[in-house]
Amino acid sequence: MTLEDFMDAVQKRLLTAPPLGARVQFDFGDDGKLFLDGRGPAPVVTLGDGGEAETGLKCSLATFQDILSGALDPTMAYMMGKLKIQGSMGYALKLSNMLED
Repeated sequence: MTLEDFMDAVQKRLLTAPPLGARVQFDFGDDGKLFLDGRGPAPVVTLGDGGEAETGLKCSLATFQDILSGALDPTMAYMMGKLKIQGSMGYALKLSNMLED
């Protein structure tokens, strides 16, 4: 899955969810970055570094793909050191619930 495919998948999942109320920076290392602006009624996901965010998530693209597919629990990924969170843990938990199938 390319970063663009992944961006589309995240965008589609968030369209039916309530607003997050925050900005989140996803850092996938060499695979690139995504920026989620979830402050408005419709979330906007863009490629790259979007600036200041309330929460930052850092992991490999493969790890986040496993989280999205349900193969890896986000809490377990965090505890195993596969997912690093900067900033608001509350928004990270809320986002985790929003991305569940």
